[in-house]
Amino acid sequence: MTRDVDPGGPGPHDAPPNTTTVDAEILAAAEATQAQDDIDDGLYESGLPGPLGLIDKVIARMEAFALAFGVLAMAAMTVANVVGRFVFGQSLYFAEEVNQGLIVLITFAGISYAARHGRHIRMSAITDALPFRARKAMMVMISTVTAVLLLALSWYALSYVMTTAGRGRVLPALSIPQWWVLVWVPAGLFLTGLQYALTALKNLTDPEIWLSTATRDGYDLPHKDSAP
Repeated sequence: MTRDVDPGGPGPHDAPPNTTTVDAEILAAAEATQAQDDIDDGLYESGLPGPLGLIDKVIARMEAFALAFGVLAMAAMTVANVVGRFVFGQSLYFAEEVNQGLIVLITFAGISYAARHGRHIRMSAITDALPFRARKAMMVMISTVTAVLLLALSWYALSYVMTTAGRGRVLPALSIPQWWVLVWVPAGLFLTGLQYALTALKNLTDPEIWLSTATRDGYDLPHKDSAP
């Protein structure tokens, strides 16, 4: 008498599951995500039409140059100051003031750069749950309000810089006017506010949702939320 036995698993001749395709898909998805996260300023294309697009590209190149110059100059100044202190026994007396100026440059050029590429931190849990039209309206409203606030701040910052220039203050070590360092504050705030204003205009004139003039909303939203 015999009984049928169910081994409950694959037999010795059963082929193991093919994981090559799955691994390739995961790797391709990871590479695509990395490509989206990387920013190549040499390939930047403005989403604005005509002369506005050309001006936008020129400003983008200036921002990228200012950031690269600021970071490299700060690193070089820090290394030089350390070498002077421990090798020659004498620090660079102007290093602190130069680094302070570079920090201001990097910070306020960086906020405009981040706004241009849609890289500012966003709290979007509520807006992502909204339907397409409501989410688009929220993006227009957020961009407009942010633009107004930043442009107002740039005006007050410019007033402060003009007041400082009128008082004739100079930096102790470098002996240069203090407003030369502070001028990046209103400039960065103005450019950032302008970016958000253009983003609001882009969302009003384009059927898609845009985080900036050249960056679309990149979340994988449901198909039903696609633009009508």
